[in-house]
Amino acid sequence: PFAFFPFLSFLSLSSLALSTSGCPSVCLSVYSLSFCLSLPGCLSFNLMFCFPFPSLTVKFVNCGQGGLVRFECSNPSDFRIEADGVVYALRPLTLSTLPTVPLVIVARDETNQQQWQTQVRLTPPVGQTLSQGLQEIWFPSRQTDSSSIGQLKRMKRDWVIPPINVPENSRGEFPQDLVRIRSDNDKNRSLRYSVTGPGADQPPTGIFIIHPISGELSVMKPLDREHISNFHLRAHAVDLNGNQVESPIDIVINVIDMNDNRPEFIHQIWNGSVPEGSKPGTFVMTVTSVDKDDPKTANGMLRYKIGSQNPESPTSNMFTINNKTGDIITVAAGLDREKVPQYTLIIQATDMEGNPMYGLSNTATAVIRVTDINDNPPEFTAEMFFGEVPENRVNVIVANLTVTDKDQPNTLAWKAVYKITGGDPTGRFSVPTDPTTNEGLVTVVKPIDYEISRTYMLTVVAVNEVSLARGIYSPRQSTATVSIRVIDVNESPYFDPNPKLIKLEEGMLAESSLTTFTAQDPDRFMQQSIRYTRLSDPANWLRIDANTGRITTIAVLDRESPYVKDNMYSATFLASDSGVPPASGTGTLQISLLDINDNAPHVYPQETEMCKKPEPNGINITALDGDLNPNAGPFAFELANRPADVRRNWTITRLSGDYAQLSLKIGFLESGIYEIPIIITDSGNLPMSNTSYLRVKVCQCDHNGDCTDQQHIIAAGLGTGAIIAILLCIIILLILVLLFVVWMKRRDKERQAKQLLIDPEDDVRDNILKYDEEGGGEEDQDYDLSQLQQPDTIEPDTIKPVGIRRMDERPLHPEPQYPIRSAAPHPGDIGDFINEGLKAADNDPTAPPYDSLLVFDYEGSGSTAGSLSSLNSSSSGGDQDYDYLNDWGPRFRKLADMYGGSDD
Repeated sequence: PFAFFPFLSFLSLSSLALSTSGCPSVCLSVYSLSFCLSLPGCLSFNLMFCFPFPSLTVKFVNCGQGGLVRFECSNPSDFRIEADGVVYALRPLTLSTLPTVPLVIVARDETNQQQWQTQVRLTPPVGQTLSQGLQEIWFPSRQTDSSSIGQLKRMKRDWVIPPINVPENSRGEFPQDLVRIRSDNDKNRSLRYSVTGPGADQPPTGIFIIHPISGELSVMKPLDREHISNFHLRAHAVDLNGNQVESPIDIVINVIDMNDNRPEFIHQIWNGSVPEGSKPGTFVMTVTSVDKDDPKTANGMLRYKIGSQNPESPTSNMFTINNKTGDIITVAAGLDREKVPQYTLIIQATDMEGNPMYGLSNTATAVIRVTDINDNPPEFTAEMFFGEVPENRVNVIVANLTVTDKDQPNTLAWKAVYKITGGDPTGRFSVPTDPTTNEGLVTVVKPIDYEISRTYMLTVVAVNEVSLARGIYSPRQSTATVSIRVIDVNESPYFDPNPKLIKLEEGMLAESSLTTFTAQDPDRFMQQSIRYTRLSDPANWLRIDANTGRITTIAVLDRESPYVKDNMYSATFLASDSGVPPASGTGTLQISLLDINDNAPHVYPQETEMCKKPEPNGINITALDGDLNPNAGPFAFELANRPADVRRNWTITRLSGDYAQLSLKIGFLESGIYEIPIIITDSGNLPMSNTSYLRVKVCQCDHNGDCTDQQHIIAAGLGTGAIIAILLCIIILLILVLLFVVWMKRRDKERQAKQLLIDPEDDVRDNILKYDEEGGGEEDQDYDLSQLQQPDTIEPDTIKPVGIRRMDERPLHPEPQYPIRSAAPHPGDIGDFINEGLKAADNDPTAPPYDSLLVFDYEGSGSTAGSLSSLNSSSSGGDQDYDYLNDWGPRFRKLADMYGGSDD
């Protein structure tokens, strides 16, 4: 059958451009080796097809006139012509249904409305058998070929083999013939045809085969365009000897797409979000689907639509989708998260450009979450809140303010911020937010005085951390009043000023009145009395009157006291009221002591060294005075008149107001210690003098000026008292060592006197050898044989402590009480000791014989039992029945066999 397949487009085999002078040209891409073309007014040709091709291309040449040209065809019900000149068959055409009237193609210039037309006649090919129904592809001639139409010349290089189009997923019988390969040389000799390339002799092999004699190219199985979209084969023609007759030609086989794949969404569930209150046209999200079919054909062109919306509130079409791009946007107002927090859309994708009849569809789910915006202000649950707080308390929560907010919890649009807008001019309160409950915590941050204000009326406004959305305003419920009542408490008395500073001269006598240090009670509405006590007085100088607070001295004030720091003495006093419970406060009295000249100066340093022949022989000295200037330096230095040799051997020279130099008048002085009296006078208003003794150690010096004789060692080392103490310690240690040696010798003599009067070599009991045992062994191996020799010399150290005993040792409790034995008359006489042990064993039959003498009966010589060999004698006891031994177990069965058995 001769047929066209609709909606399919192919590449052209060749193009022929015909033009005449002054005449527009129409170009046709034809799909046969023979064709005709008819141009009214110019030339006329007929178009013939050798096998059914579904489309042709009309190319219009406007001869350089320009303008936009639009094509039209005379049979739009069967054919369609696109703007690029491609003509499509709209329905299957067979040989019987071919139109008899030529197809008229009109080209119209949109600018000047000028038009041209041509005719296309569809006729069966000449010289072909219609029953074969195969296109023939001829090998190009090796020589120049002249055509009778227009005498056009076609060379070998001009041959372009059109592609062969094969629909995918064909259900026809296989092998299915596609085309016949022919050569002009097969008229006079036999040829063999073959094809090579992927699909033939290369992987995937076995898809295409060619008949070697007829040259028919066939497909062996259904094709899949999504797997391989086209095949490139090469056809060969050789003679029977294998010699190449024709040059190989290329054959392209295109797999025509069929709509065999449904659209597939990239994700089955798509998640998106849109703020509540969004205007129509707000972009939400994009869904994407893919189709494995050819996207250049309708098979792969997808269209989207929304199948359903859940919930359908406030309307059923809150969203729309771009049918080509998959963009979802809002089309209606009224998105409210507090009413509908989420929408679920069923998105459908259909190929064939959305044709519900021919297209394949698939669906996915789009979940659109409506995000929150601050469109709901916080509102107080009450207009008035109450609280109370004791005075002088800080960081105390007075009241909890509760609000409601319809926005999403734990978001910035839900979290509340509280601000005090009135009633707290001094900033004594703050309202932080509880992060968990979103409540406002009214907190006291500064002390509150009941005597100043008994109540507070606060105005608090609640807002969110982010501003309200545009067009939303705070209602009256976002403001509340907080009433706070202050509770009066017993407050501590306070001293004013605190600390209190007074200035006094030191040396003030006892019982002198200093000042009055009183406290005030802040509780003006309570009738209370205050009593004063001394809390801290390091030097014990002061006393305070319990009722009036007057402070007097009980000792002389001394600025030079170690309790005075930087001329300042501090004492602390306590004021207690009579409230219930009583409260107290402390105050500090600081006394600045002014200096008077009450301390005489003394020499410094008090000790120094000097060589016998000093070079130079001067010693620099100064004075120390506990007073301050001007009651201290400058000082006056002079030597005392007595003893008389002081002024004869020494002289003193003043260097400055605070320093002087002591030097020798003589050139040599014997080694020794000299105490030189020096009179020092300060510069006070009433000067004070003092005689200080400077101790000078005179010694023999080396060339460096250091003392080298014994006097220096004594002066720089230990004194006489220290040396005597060291000697006494050495003597005591020697006496202790001597006493220890005497005690050790006496102890050795006592041990020797307690030994037995026998020769140790003759005592065979000391020769008993003890060997290790692995079994039970004898029970008396742990005996101490020395007890038998000297029973009364048992040392307490050898007694075992309680709890450490042998397993077979006699228990400690209970045990019978025996009469106390008398001590042996002599250490060597053990007879009485053994006899008393024997009596103790006889009187206590339950006591094991571990610590007493064991007596065994003497059996004499020989044995009445005879030899053990008598056990083997069958004559002894042969008349006795020993069968009962079998009942005693396997160990007695041997005896039963020996005595109870027969003679054999």
